[in-house]
Amino acid sequence: MNVEENIISEKEKLTDEVSVSKPKPKRLKKEKKVEVVDPYKPKITRKLKKDISITEDKIYTIVRHIKNVQDNCLLMGEKFIERGLVDFGKELIARGFCHDNSKFYGIEWDNITKAGNEIDNNANAKLKLKLSIFHHQSTNKHHPESWAGGIKEMTDIDLCEMICDWKSRSEEFGTDLRKWIDESATKRYKFTNEDLVYKKIMYFVDMICEKPFVNV
Repeated sequence: MNVEENIISEKEKLTDEVSVSKPKPKRLKKEKKVEVVDPYKPKITRKLKKDISITEDKIYTIVRHIKNVQDNCLLMGEKFIERGLVDFGKELIARGFCHDNSKFYGIEWDNITKAGNEIDNNANAKLKLKLSIFHHQSTNKHHPESWAGGIKEMTDIDLCEMICDWKSRSEEFGTDLRKWIDESATKRYKFTNEDLVYKKIMYFVDMICEKPFVNV
């Protein structure tokens, strides 16, 4: 074997040794897919679906009433501003945007907007409703019940918000506001058509209600 053949033979040996000792590449493990949970989009369970439905119904009932009161406060407030009672009118409009906010929280949220069939035959539910209404009326100054001296002690701004509230309720229940005041409110809140508060109430009513048609 000549020198050249010897060199080639040695190279082949080295090549074989390298190929034998070269480690096989490791297989990469497939990474497990991590499910990303969106905290703002929870899984809709049967219970959650029911909660969503109840909440939507409550919000619709509360917001519809509040928007009606807002419209009435805006109408009356603008009329006061036009007459030069700028601060008073602005305050009344602002009251409209805060009206009945307590209904979104606590005992009022839990009970005031429950459907009638949830309450009719349930003594505990009736008691909770009664307590909720008491809480609402005693903590909102547009209700005569929140005043120690009753309706006769109420400030003009609270009387105006009360009238806006009463008008909204009369529209929701399809009743005549003036007739309700004369026949029901006077008895409920213990005042007469001779009292100053009655005259104020009817004055404010005339500001936002169409005067009744009189056939002459």
